[in-house]
Amino acid sequence: MSRIGKKSISIPSGVTIAVGNDNVVTIKGKMGELKQSIDRDIKVDVKDGHVSFSRPTDQIRHRALHGLYRALIANMIKGVSAGYQRKLELIGVGFKAANQGNLLDLSLGYSHNIIFEVPKELKVAATQEKGQNPIITLEGVDKQLLGQVAAKLRGLRKPEPYKGKGVRYVGEIVRKKAGKTAGK
Repeated sequence: MSRIGKKSISIPSGVTIAVGNDNVVTIKGKMGELKQSIDRDIKVDVKDGHVSFSRPTDQIRHRALHGLYRALIANMIKGVSAGYQRKLELIGVGFKAANQGNLLDLSLGYSHNIIFEVPKELKVAATQEKGQNPIITLEGVDKQLLGQVAAKLRGLRKPEPYKGKGVRYVGEIVRKKAGKTAGK
């Protein structure tokens, strides 16, 4: 049995959940609204401030979907009630970030600046304190979208293994390699 799928999710105050007849779950909260289509085999029950999921058989496909949809709905509930935040740090000489609305202007050591358009569902802020590395903060209610955008930003200049320069998540540890040893 799916240990994740068996757990019920408690609904915090201020969050409403509606299950449509076409198996679309709509979650509304103070931060926004999210929708998720659920496979027709997985049953969703909303009772007494809890959401529970059940599957018809123990097939591998049903077991996989059982835990998947429970985790997705739990992430959506947390997103509309508290929201998610991801911070990225630019490490390197001359690396800069500035934003105008949802346009992010990045200087990452290439011959040109990179203009990155952040989806309108997310809020972006770029800060630079003297003596500190620039930090890009992404905030939103959709955990999937937030993680995807953060991964794309990190992919623009991944941390290299010798000096550690590049875009990395705040708190990420990059294993450094030893460089060439000097000759005689």
